[in-house]
Amino acid sequence: MSSKSIKILSTQKHLNCTIKLTGSKSESNRALIMEALSEGAVQVLNVSEAADTVTLKNILHTDANQALSDQSREVNIGPAGTAMRFLSAYFTLQKGNVILTGSERMKQRPIGILVDALKSLGADIEYAEKEGFPPLKIRGPLKQKTDQIKIKGDISSQYISALLLIAPKLEQGLKLIIDGELTSKPYVEMTLAMMEQAGIRHSWTENEITILNQAYNKAEISVEPDWSAASYWYAIAALSEEASLFLPGLNGYSLQGDSKITEIMANFGITSQFKDGGVYLLKEAKKLERKIFDFKECPDLAQTVIVCCAARGHDALFTGLETLKIKETDRVNALQTELAKIGVKLIEKNQTYKLDCSELNLNRKISISTYDDHRMAMAFAPLALLIPELEIEDHLVVEKSYPDFWKHLELAGFEIEI
Repeated sequence: MSSKSIKILSTQKHLNCTIKLTGSKSESNRALIMEALSEGAVQVLNVSEAADTVTLKNILHTDANQALSDQSREVNIGPAGTAMRFLSAYFTLQKGNVILTGSERMKQRPIGILVDALKSLGADIEYAEKEGFPPLKIRGPLKQKTDQIKIKGDISSQYISALLLIAPKLEQGLKLIIDGELTSKPYVEMTLAMMEQAGIRHSWTENEITILNQAYNKAEISVEPDWSAASYWYAIAALSEEASLFLPGLNGYSLQGDSKITEIMANFGITSQFKDGGVYLLKEAKKLERKIFDFKECPDLAQTVIVCCAARGHDALFTGLETLKIKETDRVNALQTELAKIGVKLIEKNQTYKLDCSELNLNRKISISTYDDHRMAMAFAPLALLIPELEIEDHLVVEKSYPDFWKHLELAGFEIEI
């Protein structure tokens, strides 16, 4: 076992514990941008401890304490994808010159659609290396040329959220026209709902979102615990024989799209009872019958649910995976490679994916590669309930979104060996 690997063993038959999750990374990152744009009028509580959020918070704190008008500096966001998109828009409004860069993988993740939209607004942005990809040279503040732009809806919703967050600060405001079907719509709705908490008004008619020039009001935003993190506990419950888990702080009226995991995991026999200021996960015996799972509105749940279906030997179909190939890694390819280690195939045909579990084998030790992707580590970790021994390579990758994940597994009774 390498020094970066972690070994997970489980003899648990009945899981019974309380797991206190960190604040939502998605909510935290939006709230921190709002806080910076409001010049302190917005206050954020229960900020996520995820590495991506810590990185973004540090960058914004540094920016607030530096006079950028006469200097140029480099800002390195590492592997933080949301930070790259949000800061690309944020820095167009700030004085000074910034080179916004990131990890080698970040330099392979396209950002041209967002850059084109910002440039059409009047931003001064150039590509420092490869056309269409980070790093970016940004010279601010932008001089607005138009109040109307069109952007494709079937790309990362973070592009749209980045534009919406800066819209109130634009002199002419912004009318955003969404071209085609909107992917990950709940994330856009989350952005607008959080902006409403700080007094920002908008109108959304058919495919047009309009936000006028206005100030962020004084507001206190309390970040809800992370439903993406909760999804791994749903998976653990789904693959256990019995489970009674309590996740405090989560509610049934979440802004987070990944709260859809409650509906999805009902198919696996998991009931969600919202009471006592949180949610209880209870496992009951149930035959898994649902054949099609659509992740168009919650792509970050895809790996978790696909691995669960594979472990249950369920030949399901999956749609809405279009954005998975441009995430921290090509998540489709990563899933195909790692599922093969338990004898399962994930077959693509016309943007629909089908599991072939005919050769499923859970009776051997396996080692899972993570591809610098936190969700690969956490999606496959529940397999420890079913196989003799599970090794996860580069276990520290979970710090990106859920740094306490391994510690919480120990609290639940898993044996962890580093």
